Amino acid sequence: MRGVAVRERDFFGWRVVGAAFVVAAFGWGMGFYGPPVFLHAVEQARGWPLPLISAAVTCHFLVGAAVVSRLAALHARLGVVAVTRAGAAAAALGVVGWAVAAEPWQLFAATLLSGAGWATTGAAAINAMVAPWFAQKRPAALGAAYNGASLGGMVFAPLWVALIAALGFPVAAVVIGAAMVGALWWISARYLGRTPAGMGLRPDGAPAEAVRAATAARAGIGGNPWADARFRSLAAFNALCLFAQIGLIAHLVSLLAPVLGAQGAGLAMALATGCAVAGRTVMGRVLRPGVDRRRAAALNLAIQFVGLGLLLAAGPSVPVLLAGVALFGVGLGNATSLPPLIAQQDFPESEVPRVVALVVASGQAVYAFAPAVFGLVREAGPEAFFLAGMAVQVAAGVAVVWGRRAA
Repeated sequence: MRGVAVRERDFFGWRVVGAAFVVAAFGWGMGFYGPPVFLHAVEQARGWPLPLISAAVTCHFLVGAAVVSRLAALHARLGVVAVTRAGAAAAALGVVGWAVAAEPWQLFAATLLSGAGWATTGAAAINAMVAPWFAQKRPAALGAAYNGASLGGMVFAPLWVALIAALGFPVAAVVIGAAMVGALWWISARYLGRTPAGMGLRPDGAPAEAVRAATAARAGIGGNPWADARFRSLAAFNALCLFAQIGLIAHLVSLLAPVLGAQGAGLAMALATGCAVAGRTVMGRVLRPGVDRRRAAALNLAIQFVGLGLLLAAGPSVPVLLAGVALFGVGLGNATSLPPLIAQQDFPESEVPRVVALVVASGQAVYAFAPAVFGLVREAGPEAFFLAGMAVQVAAGVAVVWGRRAA
């Protein structure tokens, strides 16, 4: 098998993609889509001020940003299997801590665990699992793996609500936490502990010479990545793009409800999630070797910009609202998958894990404040809210296009 390309359907890398899909579903279901539900559950159970609990959500994401900035080093020292297992256990214990916290300090202590768990099962972690197995086919492979994040939103958000209502927050946290630990413990050992070299394989069957030639001409980032214009532009694009998307998502349901009703607004968000899966899948197939991924990112932002324009102009028109939601949703998934793919195209392969981890960390530190900032903007009215989102997306587009010259 060594030195010979294998049939695609038998290539072990696609099993790794399936494992990463499951990790992403649990990771986003616990660490990304869970905190908004936890906020409401804690508020109902404890009666603490909403700004206090909101600050705990921000702390959760900031802790995750701190941990993910060191994720590449943790993987190199401890291995992907050990880090993923530890992260699953930390996430489970952290959410149980959210559920049983009797004092505010206990809630913030729980965010140390839940944030660390989110970091080890989030975007940078999924890239670290999949990237070693794919070179030319990495866009499709990463897109398929990141679709687990969308599944996490579709499944876990309503599941959390249903279990908390039926069993109470502490029992629901134990049930879902135990399922996460059990699933990721087994999956990690079976699929994430192997490497292409260890199995006598090459990334997606590409000849080793082709892989070396594709990366040989790219300059490294050196000791200080922020001194590199390619890195700065990528980090700015990622942070601004996610800041806009997360700030908009946090308030979109309540803005749509007056026209669509509460149930209709929930279905509209499901439509956005479904379009995110479709958009990520199509982008993964379109981004063949040689395609400029920064231009693809700018196009992705342009589609969302049009969607926000429709939401701004829709008024009471349900078809226009749904068209806006659909176009905005098309770009949601690509906001996560495109930065690692741009990093692959711009930097030497050996530096991609570090670049991706730092880009994700800086973006997470910024988007942690997005719901609060967009909440303030919303006070000026829905027009100002959508215009602010469009303005941030334009800034993200400028950043990613500007970086083409440096790259």
